[in-house]
Amino acid sequence: MAFAIKVEVCGQQPKTLTFTAQKTMYGGKQIAEGDTVFVFASENEGGEGLIARGTVTSAEAVAKKSGIIRQTPRVSLTITCTALAKRRLGRIELKKFTAWNDGRPETELNFKFYRQATNKIVGISDETAKFLSKFF
Repeated sequence: MAFAIKVEVCGQQPKTLTFTAQKTMYGGKQIAEGDTVFVFASENEGGEGLIARGTVTSAEAVAKKSGIIRQTPRVSLTITCTALAKRRLGRIELKKFTAWNDGRPETELNFKFYRQATNKIVGISDETAKFLSKFF
C-alpha cells in the first residue's frame, strides 16, 4: 500500500524528512517502514502541494493520551526522499474534482486532503499512486 502525507515542511531539506505525531486518516495509521509515501507541503503553512516521493525509513505509533475518549491515531515517521516532483499538484489543481464517487485519483486526493483541511497521513489506492508517480 502507498501513502501520502500533507504536512508543514518548512526548513527541512527534501533528502530526509522527519515528522512527529502526525494525524492519520483513511488507513494512514497502517504506514510502516519500507512503504512508499508521497509528500505534499501543506498550503495552509505556505507550501505548494506535491514536492517529493520517498520511502519510510522509520514509523512509530504515538501512544494515546490517557483520559481522552476520542483520539485520532498519530504516527511519527522519517522519510528518505527518492525523487522530487517535476510538476505542480496541489489544492488549486485538485479543487475541481468534487464528484466524490467518480473513482478518479484526483478526486481521491481532493477528498482525503482538502475536504477537511487538516494535515494528515492517508492511505491511497494503487491507481492514485500510479497517477502521482507521473509527477516525477
